[in-house]
Order: sequence, then structure tokens, then C-alpha cells
Amino acid sequence: MTHIPRGAALVVVDVQNDFLPGGKLAVLDGDKVIPPLNRYVALFQQNERPIFATRDWHPADHCSFKGQGGAWPVHCVADTPGAQFASSLELPSSASIISKGTSTRKEAYSGFEGTDLEARLRQASIDTLYVGGLATDYCVLNTVKDGLRLGFKVVLLTEAIRAVNVDPGDGARAEHEMLKKGAVCSEQIIS
Repeated sequence: MTHIPRGAALVVVDVQNDFLPGGKLAVLDGDKVIPPLNRYVALFQQNERPIFATRDWHPADHCSFKGQGGAWPVHCVADTPGAQFASSLELPSSASIISKGTSTRKEAYSGFEGTDLEARLRQASIDTLYVGGLATDYCVLNTVKDGLRLGFKVVLLTEAIRAVNVDPGDGARAEHEMLKKGAVCSEQIIS
């Protein structure tokens, strides 16, 4: 068993049905993040370390939707099947759920934006975040950037992220930006 140090938390970003193949805003191979994330979930549980899971939880008229002048198709509307976590994602009942993008007029790519994630992490004496999920070039990128800006150390779980790639190479550019700002790549600490 790999040891996860005290002060570490796992942050699973937006592994929701609408971002998986067949979803309303599907990320190519988005389902491929689930097996490695499940291994991290198990590892964090064995080490009794906290797990947080962010989710888009939008009102039906959210500003990010094309019908409201935004860039995206309708996705992850609160209390719909598309907004639910992937059924194969093995989140424990003890995981802290962080809902974001809940206000009609405010976009929120970062798990910190408009949420109590920072307060919960501080309360749990967390200093290091292990981050994986969807999508590399949007919600993972912004969650990692905010985590670093707020003074957390960030380990990017490179085997557990996938990009939208609206423009070719967006995912690679996002990874480069996160590392340049101070995140470190996971060394595949579990196989």
C-alpha cells in the first residue's frame, strides 16, 4: 500500500455523466479517467485522507449555455441524470461534494469559485491537493490554478485527466501551464 501523507486531499473534478461519452458535453475518452481515479479513491480511503468531488450543478438557464449567450450546450443541470456522478466512480459516502456554477449569472470553472472548498480544506488542515478529473483544459486547469494561488501544493494526476480540446492542443497547453505555475505531475504512485 502506498502511503499518502497527512495534509493531503484528493480532489475529483466533475466526473459527471454529461462529460462522459454519450453525454451532452462529452469529453473524448472522458470515461478513461475513472479507473485511475477509483484507485486513488481507494488509496485515500485506506490512508484515511479526505476526498472532495466537485460538480457542475447548473440552473436550467445558466449563463454558460448557448441559449443564454454562452459557449456550451445545456449540461449538468441540477438534479438531472446528466449532472450525476458517473455510476462507475466509486466515491465513498464520506466524500465532500462541492457544487459549483449554481448561480444563473456566474460561470465557475474552478472548484474554488463561489464554493466553500477552500474553507473545508483549511478546516481539515490540508496543504496538498491531488487533482484529477474533467476537463484538463477547463475545470481541472482552473481548480489547479486557484489551488496554487491559494498556497496549496498540487499534484496533477496526469493519468486521470482528459481534455475537451475545443482547439487542438488545448489540453497539452493546459498541462504545461499548470506545471509552469508550480503543480507537479503524479509519478503514477499507484498502478
